[in-house]
Amino acid sequence: MNGSPRPVRVTIFNQNYSLLATDEQGAVEELAYSVDDIMHRISEETGTVDSARTAVLACLHLADQVRSLQRDLDRLKSTFESKARQFTIRIDEALED
Repeated sequence: MNGSPRPVRVTIFNQNYSLLATDEQGAVEELAYSVDDIMHRISEETGTVDSARTAVLACLHLADQVRSLQRDLDRLKSTFESKARQFTIRIDEALED
């Protein structure tokens, strides 16, 4: 969505929020649903109903996922750079022949 932000209403852990979305409304709703799902699963697994504690645990869970994805991305970048160097060397060798 291009243009000005639009309000989107979502429910996360039984609380309603009105957010301004610069992305498509469906994308924001999908993210909110994902956070809501994580918080409900954490609440069920830990037996806590304290929304602040559940939110902190959900943030830690999401931060762990981000860190894992960042490590995967770093590995892919390293592999790509290595392959690109090898490819460049082979091209240079082929051009020298």
